[in-house]
Amino acid sequence: MSHTPTTAARDQDKPDAVNFSITPGQKRCIVVLLGVMLALRIWIAIAVPFTDTTESRYAEIARKMVETGDWITPQFDYGVPFWGKPPLHTWISAAGIKLFGANQFGARAFILLAAITLSLSLYRWLKREKGQAYALTGTLIMVSSGLYFLAAATVMTDFIMLSGTSLCMIAFWDSVHHPANKHRSGYLFFIGLAIGLLAKGPAAFVLAAIPIGGWVLWKNKWLETWKNLPWISGTLLMLALTLPWYVFAERKTPGFLEYFILGEHWHRFLDSGWKGDLYGNGHAHPRGTIWIYALVTFLPWTPFLLVPLLRFKKIIAAFRNDDREWSSYLLCWAASPMVFFTMASNILPTYVITGIPAMAFLSVELWCMTDTAHARPSAYSKRFFATSTVAFFAICATAFAIFTVNPDLIAKRSQVSLVAKTQQLREQSTEPPGNLYYWRKRFYSAEFYTQGRAKKLETDAELHAILNNGEQDFLAVRSSSLESLPADCLGRFKNRGTIGKMTLLQERPILKSITQQP
Repeated sequence: MSHTPTTAARDQDKPDAVNFSITPGQKRCIVVLLGVMLALRIWIAIAVPFTDTTESRYAEIARKMVETGDWITPQFDYGVPFWGKPPLHTWISAAGIKLFGANQFGARAFILLAAITLSLSLYRWLKREKGQAYALTGTLIMVSSGLYFLAAATVMTDFIMLSGTSLCMIAFWDSVHHPANKHRSGYLFFIGLAIGLLAKGPAAFVLAAIPIGGWVLWKNKWLETWKNLPWISGTLLMLALTLPWYVFAERKTPGFLEYFILGEHWHRFLDSGWKGDLYGNGHAHPRGTIWIYALVTFLPWTPFLLVPLLRFKKIIAAFRNDDREWSSYLLCWAASPMVFFTMASNILPTYVITGIPAMAFLSVELWCMTDTAHARPSAYSKRFFATSTVAFFAICATAFAIFTVNPDLIAKRSQVSLVAKTQQLREQSTEPPGNLYYWRKRFYSAEFYTQGRAKKLETDAELHAILNNGEQDFLAVRSSSLESLPADCLGRFKNRGTIGKMTLLQERPILKSITQQP
């Protein structure tokens, strides 16, 4: 990677290529690395089972949508609506399950496709605006940053929301800087808002409005913004794409809008003691923690982003001379989730994801601003770039080695191994096969891998009931909680071993036959 007074010929026609170029060998290396990362992400999507609780919960919600045929209201449990998020990510996962079956790849397939589409769209945008060298480098940093790589085929809301906000950012920039295509760009902007509203709700709208509004205010782009966006027809298009579902959802399960708007978008973020969460516990942290999350989730590229900041005066001067406002646009985009969530108390690391693409591109931009100050400018950028790239693959290789040597680590986070063991014992049994029950804890991965048949038992009475149902049932109990089982029930089961943190018990057939005597 180098910055020279003369750029490659193919990048000279770019209005703001900032003298950035890479050699043909470096280009080939980046392309190979991108291909390896894609293959690695596909393999992970196929081979790694769902873990509890987040991804398995959303995957099970999608599976229930396919099973029940209810495509309006996602279901937290059979007959229990899930009001926490809009259904776009559920629709996408459910479509994959419908096509590929109820397995981990099926639920992840179209989210992975969305990630590939978004990455290619951002690459094409960068190439048009900054040249191929810049685009390849920025794309590699983006797709290998920790949060982006993990979310790219994970069954959650975050990547679909990122797709919507990124479309907004691309389309808005194009509408202002390429007015010849302003109608197409303007409608794409409102389609991006619609994607965000169906993926995560009003929060996605705000996460697009903050960077755009801040940049418009900073660069005084009010006139271009007003003239180049189809505000009336675009808003009508956005409402036509989103409003019907919100109306149908409220009519089908009254109370949804009150919980979703006030609970999920007000109390969750501003009330650290909020007790109204229907689907879990709050994640209370000191205000401002979101900035730490941003640095952690951008690894291994965080040093690549921060080191140029040591030349603060040079960066400030470069921002002042930013004629096309590119650097300022990236800065507003990258900082927007941190600004929005700075005062929030209940937050997750994934909340920074909408700023990750801009953080990646801003990393390249900062090195472009500062590298020319060195006697040998390319040595520093090469060193940090190579170190971060090696770190990414070293982390992946280490994780692969750890889980290969110690597969029990996955068993502690997923019930797939326990479900497989249960199925094996069911096939070997001569008694009427029963169901799998969990003692006082719900595991969404178990529900997914048993097609919704795994159930939770809360009371002693429920446990006694399955002992008299005429079937040979299974009971999974946390190994540390075996003593919590009723004493008269424990002897009715045979210990089938420990899998992860759970002990699997199988009902003894001889005792079952005794209990069924008149």
